[in-house]
Amino acid sequence: MVRLVECRRFVCVPLLVATLAGFPAMQAQSDSAVSDPAALVNPIIGTTNGGNDYPGATLPLGMVAWSPEEPRNRPREQKQGIPGSMHDDRGRPAAPGGYEYSSNRIHGFALTHLMGTGCAGASGDIPFMPMVGEVSSSPADDALSEIYGSTFSHENETAQAGYYKVKLDNGVTTELTSTLRTGSGRFTYPAGKPAVMLVRTANSETGSTDAHIKIDAANRTVSGSVTSGNFCGYLGTADRRSYYTLYFTAHFDAPILSTGTWQDSAVRPGTSEAAGGTTYGTKGFVPSGKGSGGWVVLDTAKSATVGVRVGISYVSAENAEANLHAENPEGTRFEAVRSHARAAWNDILGRIQVEGGTHDEQVVFYTALYHSLMGENLYSDTDGRYAGMDGKVHAIRDGQKAQYATFSGWDVYRSQLQLLALIEPTVAGDFAQSLLNQADQNGGEWDRWTHNAGITHVMNGDPAAPAIADILAFGGTNFDSKAAYKSLLQAATVPTPHDLSNEGCPVECVGQRPSLDQYLKLHYIPVDANAWGPAADTLEDATADFAISELARRMHDEATHKQFLERAQYWKNIFNPQATPEGGYIQNRNADGTWPKFDPSSDDGFVEGSAAQYLWMVPFNSNGLFKMMGGNEKASQRLNDFFYNKDGSLAVTKSGDLHAELDNEPSIETPWLFDFLGQPWKTQEAVRRVLNTIWTNSPKGMPGNDDLGEMSSWYVWSAMGMYPQIPGRAELVLGSPLFRSIHIRRTAGDIVIKASNADTNAPYVQSVKVNGKPVSKTWLPERFVEHGGAVEFELGIAPNKQWGSSPEDAPPSFE
Repeated sequence: MVRLVECRRFVCVPLLVATLAGFPAMQAQSDSAVSDPAALVNPIIGTTNGGNDYPGATLPLGMVAWSPEEPRNRPREQKQGIPGSMHDDRGRPAAPGGYEYSSNRIHGFALTHLMGTGCAGASGDIPFMPMVGEVSSSPADDALSEIYGSTFSHENETAQAGYYKVKLDNGVTTELTSTLRTGSGRFTYPAGKPAVMLVRTANSETGSTDAHIKIDAANRTVSGSVTSGNFCGYLGTADRRSYYTLYFTAHFDAPILSTGTWQDSAVRPGTSEAAGGTTYGTKGFVPSGKGSGGWVVLDTAKSATVGVRVGISYVSAENAEANLHAENPEGTRFEAVRSHARAAWNDILGRIQVEGGTHDEQVVFYTALYHSLMGENLYSDTDGRYAGMDGKVHAIRDGQKAQYATFSGWDVYRSQLQLLALIEPTVAGDFAQSLLNQADQNGGEWDRWTHNAGITHVMNGDPAAPAIADILAFGGTNFDSKAAYKSLLQAATVPTPHDLSNEGCPVECVGQRPSLDQYLKLHYIPVDANAWGPAADTLEDATADFAISELARRMHDEATHKQFLERAQYWKNIFNPQATPEGGYIQNRNADGTWPKFDPSSDDGFVEGSAAQYLWMVPFNSNGLFKMMGGNEKASQRLNDFFYNKDGSLAVTKSGDLHAELDNEPSIETPWLFDFLGQPWKTQEAVRRVLNTIWTNSPKGMPGNDDLGEMSSWYVWSAMGMYPQIPGRAELVLGSPLFRSIHIRRTAGDIVIKASNADTNAPYVQSVKVNGKPVSKTWLPERFVEHGGAVEFELGIAPNKQWGSSPEDAPPSFE
């Protein structure tokens, strides 16, 4: 009997759409509940327009993500505003996910990928490249893959949940599928030419410092390893280093006729071993003429189709083999693995059953749900061991089922982790334990952006605190929360040498809390401190302090709860009430208390956003912010100006630095603020406009980087008609759902959402019932998430400006 590891269960939330002034015309609605959600997933969504997702085969939070790697079409000029030269970046991938829809050349199919990141990507380890013909020059010299790559047409490409297929113009058809820790490939070669498989061991997306390959022709295996890292390494030397080693073993089902290897520019036919990394060059990119790999010529006399099973591990070669034996043993058919992958995705996606909506709405929804579950990656092997942040091999803790890696904290604390915990709290709890394990192995420091076994320091703030608080609030309790709280409290109160250092700044400041000494002394991060953006860092640290206050409350530590709730208000110290004639703004502040020159459209002091966009980033105390702005009436007018153009049209993207930009994290909580101001119909209108216009069933149908599923999770929450606005707590602020029925199945208690008139593309809430009782509040309390329940929306084509308009109806704020 073939043994295939059973996939973990996670799942997500529903999404929806509508029409009216500026909304798209109504399309044909689906009359039945979705029964095969995996069939609706379109992995090509988000593969251009900066989405940076990949289309290849993987399972939810899987270790293996077998997907195409494409080279840049040509060296790119330096991008304005990004540090570091990019004039010599020919070794850079076409996009950070390895795949860019506008490209038409593939140079390999790599076993690992990051999903939706910025910078130059990372991972993309061990690309396999099928080809026909001879290997007469070194692939290391083929920087643009003009010799050993192949063009292709999207007409010959299929991407599905758990399966990828493409017929290359070199005549080889490639099919890929996967288990959690292994991949199965099926390659069909044209007749009459040598069937070759290149294995580019050194060519991870961002390069490598070491690589090894060993070919055993007698046993039809290729094995080896690559040592890599270098996430955002071109931005500065702090991350231009290696911090993980990936081991692999590949078993072919066809005889190997001959072998060869290369090392740098030297080609060595007839050899079976090679070693050597590409280096990271002088600027953080893969230089031409460096690296090693090998090739095999396969016997296709009996069958033009060659199968290969590949296992990987971050621990050892032996564990890569053990993972393969456990999940994808000899004799396992490709179609069996593919069928299992499809069933695993259906099991998870089907935990949220939607009814109604158009075909495109269902496709975009289930694809967003799919992408929400591809960010973090499984890191422990079938024996429970994994490579730690300290370079040692560790075993998962008692009660922990798996170790996970890759944490894009600045992004995912906003809504992705809440979504994961809502649907699969035990997996979220394992992820929380994984973060604690990493911090313990890193001298007690919680890094804000981890990649495999490496700390990268990318972005700003201290997102670990809200991340842990989010998971706990949404039901992920199966981790050592007391130890996590103690560690985070220590990090927030005792500056470390890294906190005092400017190494890596501005983008990769090495401290968990850069300039914590200044924050504790001045109660804000001043200009010229160690920070990417002092004002933005102050806001992020205030959010982290609020999260710690919530952790303290859950730990029954009332003194610390009060202390950190007070610290969370430090954002007020960078609110300048006379910043502009129109009103006050959050802005940079000098250490002596004076205010520097200010422009609300500038990003000076901020991170990936302008002062106008960061003004609203006090998600735990919106009412306090409105008071600082002069009261609800003035705050409402300014929020209107932020979301509407002078002609009355909505400004949700690409409308300038004084308006909302819903393609990036700094703005994604802002449309929900109308709920706090007694104007929920404007939240409904703005959110629906975003869902209907900048999210589409197309390659460019995702706005900006997906950021390990954060942006997709925002879409899922928003389409469900609710959002986790307050970091570290489980209240849900309300919008309007689009599907007429959404059923979320959870162990803690199902959530059932009904929306009458949703099929008429009506975005405006007329009334709401919670568990059968009419309510006017524009939010759901934490106990709703804790126990589940039913929400019934009555929707209409015109706003009901009375519903939710009373101050008593607004979601809570925390002073």
